[in-house]
Amino acid sequence: MVTHVPAEEYGDERGALLSFLEEQRGGIRRSVLGLTDEQAAAKPSASELSLGGLVKHVAEVEQSWIARAKGEEPAVQRDQSNWHECLALVDGESVESQLAYWEKVAAETEAFARSVPSLDDTFALPDQPWFPPEGRVSVRWVLLHLIRETARHAGHADIIRESLDGKTAFELVALAAK
Repeated sequence: MVTHVPAEEYGDERGALLSFLEEQRGGIRRSVLGLTDEQAAAKPSASELSLGGLVKHVAEVEQSWIARAKGEEPAVQRDQSNWHECLALVDGESVESQLAYWEKVAAETEAFARSVPSLDDTFALPDQPWFPPEGRVSVRWVLLHLIRETARHAGHADIIRESLDGKTAFELVALAAK
């Protein structure tokens, strides 16, 4: 799990963006090291966030954005009736199964990012009230958005993990290295 992003090869913007995304994924993956599914489902703060739920959420979000960029529908459709399920493990889901799914999603993200002719290629935003009408974004934008989204939740994961058992990101990096 990456903890430092090395300089990209000169001019390899795709590689740089993908490396920063992977670095942030690593922060979330480390947060669940050594936990049981019960611990990963715990919500030790006033929020509804759990570590297992965060793993599931970031995997779903990444998959949905890359699907949209490809002109496809997301694998899971979320609306008000099931939104709460994107932040919780349900129906036999486990941290292990969500990590495996996320690994597959990450590979698809990398393959897509490396295959598009240009990071300037655009795609339509979904017709949802929080997006501008007839809005479009670039592949570059979506990769930057995924970095931001994953980094934000990596910070949440740090706080939740420390609340559960006192382990900090530095201790988890050492644990991951073993």
